[in-house]
Amino acid sequence: MIDRYFTKDMKRIWSDHNRFKTWEKVEIAVAEVMMDMGIVPKKSFETIKKKSKFSVDRVLEIEKETRHDVIAFLTNLAENIGPDSRYLHMGMTSSDLLDTSLALQCKESGEIILKKLNDFHSVLKDNAIKYKKTFQIGRSHGVHAEPITFGLKNALWSEDIKRCIFRWENALKNICVGQISGAVGTYQHIDPSIEKKVCKKLGLDVETVSNQVIQRDHHAEFLTTLALIGSTIEKIAIEIRHLQRTEVLEVEEYFLKGQKGSSAMPHKRNPIVTERMTGFARLLRTNAHAAMENIALWHERDISHSSVERIILPDSTSLADYMLEKMTFLFKNFNVYPKNMMKNINLTNGLIFSQEVLIALIKKGLKREDAYKIVQKNAMKVWEEKYDFKELLLKDEVINKYLNEKDLDMLFNLEKIMININKIYKRINLK
Repeated sequence: MIDRYFTKDMKRIWSDHNRFKTWEKVEIAVAEVMMDMGIVPKKSFETIKKKSKFSVDRVLEIEKETRHDVIAFLTNLAENIGPDSRYLHMGMTSSDLLDTSLALQCKESGEIILKKLNDFHSVLKDNAIKYKKTFQIGRSHGVHAEPITFGLKNALWSEDIKRCIFRWENALKNICVGQISGAVGTYQHIDPSIEKKVCKKLGLDVETVSNQVIQRDHHAEFLTTLALIGSTIEKIAIEIRHLQRTEVLEVEEYFLKGQKGSSAMPHKRNPIVTERMTGFARLLRTNAHAAMENIALWHERDISHSSVERIILPDSTSLADYMLEKMTFLFKNFNVYPKNMMKNINLTNGLIFSQEVLIALIKKGLKREDAYKIVQKNAMKVWEEKYDFKELLLKDEVINKYLNEKDLDMLFNLEKIMININKIYKRINLK
């Protein structure tokens, strides 16, 4: 991940130093459990714990010769620990260390993302309450449909993110598994009880059956769930982008003092944050596809997944972290224009109440087809000649047989939609 989008937390978690530090943590945990079981002498373990240290530069230097990062790491530890280092990595294979450590990195990064999901969810709920009665036109196919409220739109988004939280908690649980099972998962030179105790010490569950690696459906679920989070954020971001269009201008991204929108046009205020979200969602989906490709490995394992994961796990977790952070800030600070929302509601001269009239005529005894034709005939005149819809209806002889001016006044009433919006809010525990 380039520095421009690498968040501070993720940069630390996926750094070489933290990767090796996590490896060290796993190796020492295994040695400690073996000490408790009488396999490693206590004095030797104390020496290991006291003298264990590594240098990132030295590990990378050794790796140039060995062309094997785990061997390079263990060699560097041995240089510092001395003869007692022989008790490290006993009965283990490289992937026992790599995959268990990777689970710890995924756990740490995943918990940060979970917190930020909850933060974003909270802001959306706050906005749902704040704008509950801020009327806005609902659009289908990009065309004015019927009134909603901006609060209801935020309530819908809050439920989207709530589902993301549920899926993420599950994916996070499933990625948090470790293995200490030997070269092909048969525990040939290590007792399964060691694995159980090590994983418990590290805060991980045990992979129930492994071969040389933890199975990659765990990681695919992790990354596809991140892609779902990204796609949900993109869905929200695209709506903000549409609502910021000049001819709509119902919502607008914050524009900071000193910010510039264009090198050529000084007047520009562009939705750059939400446009960025759309781009990042594409990357998250692409990385999820790569994770799916990693599931099918040869026999007990090949290394084709490794190079992919070194890129997609740091990138996807950092992108999701960045996206949630930016969207939370955006939804705390964006500009909302209720007057423009009302102006747009009135843009179609009352056409948005056509279904109200249709249903009222049906209730008065007209056949649905006949009622539809009458309402549509008048609606088309409004589209084509810019009449006021209610005034046209008042002049329609057929409609006047069923509906008077008072009836139409009641039908052309925005407040009516609040009755059931209140019920929706109650259903999702919002005031």
